[in-house]
Formats: sequence, C-alpha cells, structure tokens
Amino acid sequence: MERYFITTGKSKIHVTEWGNENNPVIFCLHGLGSTSLSFIEIAEQLKDDYRIVAIDSPGHGKTSPFEHAEEYEMYSLVDWIHNILKQLGIDQFYFLSHSWGSSIALFYIKKYQTKVKSTILIDGGYQTKRSQDQTMEEEAAFYRRDFDEYVFNDWVSFIKSEKEAYTRWSPLLERAVMDLGIEKDNKVHWHTSGITANHIIKAMYKDETEDVYEDLSPNIILLRATLPKSWDEYRSKTSTIFTQKTGGIVKQVPNTTHMLHWDKPEVVVEEIQKNWV
Repeated sequence: MERYFITTGKSKIHVTEWGNENNPVIFCLHGLGSTSLSFIEIAEQLKDDYRIVAIDSPGHGKTSPFEHAEEYEMYSLVDWIHNILKQLGIDQFYFLSHSWGSSIALFYIKKYQTKVKSTILIDGGYQTKRSQDQTMEEEAAFYRRDFDEYVFNDWVSFIKSEKEAYTRWSPLLERAVMDLGIEKDNKVHWHTSGITANHIIKAMYKDETEDVYEDLSPNIILLRATLPKSWDEYRSKTSTIFTQKTGGIVKQVPNTTHMLHWDKPEVVVEEIQKNWV
C-alpha cells in the first residue's frame, strides 16, 4: 500500500494505491465521512491482479476541503475527479464506490461514459432524497451536529466507540478506523467537519441520482444492504426504481448494514472477480 499527495487546482488530494500500475485499474470512491482506507480489506485481496486507486474526497481524511459550497455539487465534483484521473494517467477503469461515492459515480458515468468499463455500487446511488421523509434542512443540520459533536478524550475511547458500531472487526478495519480520527486541542475529533457534511447533503438534494438513471449504461451492479429491516420498504422502493430506469442489476446481500463492504468484504471481492476481467 502506498499513500501520497497530488495537487490539482487549489486542492491537495490524498491518494492511496495498491497493486501494480500495469494491471487493470479499479478506482474507488468512499462514502460521506469515510476515507480511501474504506476499501482496505478488498484492496488487500485484489492487489495482485489490479491497480486499486482510492482518494480521500474533499474535506475528508488528508484532502483539503473546498472553499465554496457549490464545489461539492455533483457536476463540479465529477470534473474535479476527472482531472485527478488524468493526472494519475488513468484513462479507463472499473468503478467501485460506496454510499455518497456511488452518487458521484453515477454522475461521472453520465458525463464520461466511455471512461468507465463497469461499475459496482455498494449500497449507494439509489437512495433518492425525494423518497425520504426528512427535509434537506433537517438532514443537513443532523449531519453537521453529528460530525462536529463526535469528540473523544483519547484514541482508546474513539476506537472503542467505532468498534461497537460494526458487525465485525479486523486489524485492517482498525487501520481504516484510525484514519477517521484527527487530534485537535488534546482530543480526538471526527476527521470531516460538520460544515463539509452540511454542504454535501445539500448538494445531494440539488442533484438527484434518479434524474440521470436513464442516461447511464446498464453495466452497473448494485449491492444492496438488508439491515436494519425497518428500512426494507424504502430500500425496496428506491432500488426498484433504480433497476427499472438504469437496467442495472440489484443484488441483496443478507445480514449486511450500510457498511456492507466491511460486513462482508468477501462478497464484493467475489463480484469483482466474477464480473471484471
């Protein structure tokens, strides 16, 4: 695993890579509040056959935040990512994404369809905001508070809290979780600020993924979480719309939460090995 920085425009971007640069490329986009190490277990299993490239998205991990709220909007992010890929010498790639990263991936495919060989969405890209009960203001305010108030006195308490949130644990997941904290004022804070989260939520309301479904190639697999069961009706409704409009394939993965790739990384690895040559 190699970690390094590149610069494009005003952004300093933190990149994580696995594998040989001569192998087929898998480009990874993490979800809101995560980092490039979100894919660490999957990458470690596939690094002999692929070049896996993941970035810390703006305002996440060690990548600098944007200066203006509108820079977090989908079409702006798409061009930002495209410039990063050009700088990394990546012309065509397989797209692997989680949650918010999957929403960005769909807008990227709409604009740069010929660049993407195939796509796997990990429980993301199908949860349209217009199908939710919350308002934009309510959800944006929730995330701002949630991120800013997630503060601990030390790393032990931080790791303990994170460990309790997941269905399983491993040394690699612990490494990924360590990437989620940052020390400030002798305390451990969440690495992404509430204002960044606030901007991102509002951007997701502005540009709905459902509006680009019919402009996408059908070569998309969505791995859908199944827990908690109370979300079944919402997930079923939105994934059905996704299937009908994209022609993509939806696969429900039993006993998985929204962090599906942490619950069952082997399922994601198997899908990649079956579908991506």
